[in-house]
Amino acid sequence: MDVVIGQLFTGLSIGSILLLAALGLSLTFGQMGVINMAHGEFIMAGSYTAYVVQQVVSSASGSLFLSLLVGFVVGGAMGVALEMLLVSRMYHRPLDTLLVTFGVGLILQQLARDIFGAPAVNVIAPQWLSGGVDILGAMVPKTRIFIMMLAVAAVVALSLALARTSMGRRIRAVVQNRDLAETSGISSRRTDVTTFFIGSGLAGVAGVALTLIGSTSPTIGQSYLIDAFLVVVVGGLGQMKGAVIAAFALGILNSFVEYSTTASIAKVIVFVVIVVFLQVRPQGLFAVKTRSLV
Repeated sequence: MDVVIGQLFTGLSIGSILLLAALGLSLTFGQMGVINMAHGEFIMAGSYTAYVVQQVVSSASGSLFLSLLVGFVVGGAMGVALEMLLVSRMYHRPLDTLLVTFGVGLILQQLARDIFGAPAVNVIAPQWLSGGVDILGAMVPKTRIFIMMLAVAAVVALSLALARTSMGRRIRAVVQNRDLAETSGISSRRTDVTTFFIGSGLAGVAGVALTLIGSTSPTIGQSYLIDAFLVVVVGGLGQMKGAVIAAFALGILNSFVEYSTTASIAKVIVFVVIVVFLQVRPQGLFAVKTRSLV
């Protein structure tokens, strides 16, 4: 029983990481239709932000919470720069955005190597996150529990922002019908920039969280980029509740399959399951409901 509980919490922790990485994509890709292949580098930027902040702030606890805030701003600023300089010219050319943002990602990786070096660097977690918690006989690392709580907080904050604020209503209006939103006096350009800032900022937060469970390297974001896209596609484009369910489902599936086999075989099996699922339900778990007759 303790093995099952342990693998369940391992799967939930994996799902939390995937969810943090996918939340930003649920806005920029799921709602705006932009295939941002540099999203992984925004995650990487968040990780290096945590490393830089820790060089300045001596307190590990203060460094962690400050890194979450600064990482969000750094990731968001990079997203805004990418949107204004390149993506804004290619909103109706998705394949072009894929190629351009892939090239931007490679440039950012090389820039990180030039600044921080190729070897991986480490961020020291606060003392209160060391060790684990015994849950029904399974020892769960405190860092994993913190990441789960961070993922839940991010989902709640984003959901409330989209549902209860004027900014969120503008974002939903532009996503559902851009032309009608513009005739209603909503600036679609300003809304696009805001959406990209939030989505990219969440990637920066994910990068800070990743420093709690491993080292930071220029390619850290690429390790999670494809899985993040899969979470968004399986959950349904633009459907946050679908992304939440898909992230935890894929995390738990990967955890139990990997326990019985190996990490590489588990990855293959999870991909096969996703392909079969999309054959049966190509729109994902949830589809956007519209009044269109087309």
